[in-house]
Amino acid sequence: MPPVSRLGPLAAEERTALLRASPLYGKYEKTVDRESAYEKLKGRAEAKPAEPQQSANPVSDLLFGKTGPRGGRQSQGLLEAMAKSTARTIGSELGRQILRGVLGSVLGASRKRR
Repeated sequence: MPPVSRLGPLAAEERTALLRASPLYGKYEKTVDRESAYEKLKGRAEAKPAEPQQSANPVSDLLFGKTGPRGGRQSQGLLEAMAKSTARTIGSELGRQILRGVLGSVLGASRKRR
């Protein structure tokens, strides 16, 4: 059986007839140009200009850190930095002591036997 195909383009009437016979004709024949997310965000940015926020208490910002306009952290405060440093120092020293104890008991026992 020979293939049922065509080498040339469809005529305008044939194209219209095929489109109207499609089960999706009622839903997708209209072109809709919706507003994109980029356009929405651009409109918001133009609607209200960004204002730099001034902190009421610079000492509080120095000690506890700053928060951004949407609630995110902008900078680390002195107290938080000191707490992290102390915890890191204690953790590394504790880990070092545990490692020495475990290796000392494993390696020390083998040295005594010889």
